[in-house]
Amino acid sequence: MSATGLRSGQVAEAAGVNIQTLRYYERRGLLTVPDRSPGGHRLYDQETVTVLRVIKAAQRLGFTLEEVAELLEAGRHRHGRVVAGLQERAAAKLAEVDAKIADLHTIRAALVTAVDAGCDDLTACAASPCCPLPFTDLAEENRHAGPCC
Repeated sequence: MSATGLRSGQVAEAAGVNIQTLRYYERRGLLTVPDRSPGGHRLYDQETVTVLRVIKAAQRLGFTLEEVAELLEAGRHRHGRVVAGLQERAAAKLAEVDAKIADLHTIRAALVTAVDAGCDDLTACAASPCCPLPFTDLAEENRHAGPCC
């Protein structure tokens, strides 16, 4: 590469990350090792900015850095042929997201019920037969027939 490549700060700024993130991704093997200028500065090509943006976007979609690394590696070795991976992994991630959404709906419903019931004391609420919180089954033996929360 010529000495006209992008320096670390330029790449980090263009990709919206900090220099420590850039170096960390480089150490993890997510980025190719850059060439060096005659003065020893790292010089990156424009593709590095794109790869950094892809990594950050994939993380926002819920992919771990390990998963991102596997996807990037598969892409590097495809040599013009289709490599299975992204579709399957995206479908699996979608299933994970759907499961999390279902869990969040359950949590939300329990919290709405607790707020509507006026629960103020977790211990007292757990001992109440009308406690709306999910831990009521755990307190089954401590229940008494008192007023709700």
